[in-house]
Amino acid sequence: QVQLVESGGGLVQAGGSLRLSCAASGSIFGINAMGWYRQAPGKQRELVAMIILGGFTNYADFVKGRFTLSRDNAKNTVYLQMDSLKPEDTALYYCNVVVRRSDYWGQGLQVTVSS
Repeated sequence: QVQLVESGGGLVQAGGSLRLSCAASGSIFGINAMGWYRQAPGKQRELVAMIILGGFTNYADFVKGRFTLSRDNAKNTVYLQMDSLKPEDTALYYCNVVVRRSDYWGQGLQVTVSS
């Protein structure tokens, strides 16, 4: 089993910053990718950013230049630094880890950006 512990999130004004963290533990040998998705009310879950095995990082167009994804391999932790936040970034943010091609999800963190 894989356990994911998410932290961060909360309420921030537009233009502000937040940092999300996700620590993976358990049967995590062979992590293929780590990152974040989000889901706004009434919308489908969408990719925010993902670090893939080998170090390639994939960002959604709507966060390029504002969000930065990083990974601490020693801690099996991925961080999402979110800057210049906009009201449309308001959503539940889910950590996603792919281990040996199986998906694991965190419980979700609420991020609310006020205008």
